[in-house]
Amino acid sequence: MTTDEASAAAAVTVQPQLLLERILSIEIVRVTERAAVSAARLRGRGAEKAADQAAVDAMRRELNKLPIDGTVVIGEGELDEAPMLFIGEQVGNRRGPKVDIAVDPLEGTTLCAKNMPGAIATVAMADSGTLLHAPDVYMEKIAIGPGYPKGVVDLDAPAEENIRNLAKAKGVKTAEITALLLDRPRHADLIAGVRKAGASVALITDGDVAGVIHTATPGSTGIDIYMGIGGAPEGVLAAAALRCIGGQMQCRLVLDTEERRERAFKMGVKDARKRYEVVDMVRGDCLFAATGVTTGGMLKGVRFCGDVIQTETVVMRSATGTVRWIQAEHRQLDKFHLD
Repeated sequence: MTTDEASAAAAVTVQPQLLLERILSIEIVRVTERAAVSAARLRGRGAEKAADQAAVDAMRRELNKLPIDGTVVIGEGELDEAPMLFIGEQVGNRRGPKVDIAVDPLEGTTLCAKNMPGAIATVAMADSGTLLHAPDVYMEKIAIGPGYPKGVVDLDAPAEENIRNLAKAKGVKTAEITALLLDRPRHADLIAGVRKAGASVALITDGDVAGVIHTATPGSTGIDIYMGIGGAPEGVLAAAALRCIGGQMQCRLVLDTEERRERAFKMGVKDARKRYEVVDMVRGDCLFAATGVTTGGMLKGVRFCGDVIQTETVVMRSATGTVRWIQAEHRQLDKFHLD
């Protein structure tokens, strides 16, 4: 450890090896809170890129205050020409541990622009070199919550088979299973397969990080399984959450053009057909945090109440499996840079 790193560790009175696990599990909350508040000011304005830019700027500002030497390995991408916290960007004050950062400053830009449920600001942090470096491409996904035998569902199996196997493992009829998918034409066959098996389908317009997390608590969300194709960056963020709270997830990058295969290869992906599980995407200790922008099934949105701003955040630690739900009232509003 360098002299600067030792000084930073001493300043927070926590042993360096515990910094990621303890101090940052609180500090990371401020990162998503700031991004969520900045985006929430533009709810319902139809300004997707402006809301995304506001969230990005706020998140970058807060990340750079943290006692870390961080590298963004999952960032905003090229698919929607968004204002990026770009892959490879260095964040933090360089006076702490080296960490990988995965961000989605505003998951659900359309949800925010239309003031629809489920927009969140989210970030994951892990020991350096332990997060999958995924390009901004699509990813096949299937996920279920904790408590099931390994392999009860299979990414390459037909939807009907996965529904039947999950129902059997849960000890219920297929009619009691609900699958969550993004509402996209590409999922027509999957939706038909789920319904053919006798299960219910719940559709969302955006927000598949929260969609995957819903499978971890089917008793409260009503969601037993997530399946379909979404973004790869969102897949890694969701894997970080499941690493903390349990569950199974299988994914595969959709590298269907030479350009996408070349991009993936440059980021270290050697096998274009590799199937990733949670431990492949998040190989070590990690933290995950998300703050609601608009009220959804997982989190309440930001509320502006005169001289007080209210936020709700969930933060998770893989080291202990601890999940904290933080309802905050903010009275010192200049920290949000609202002007």
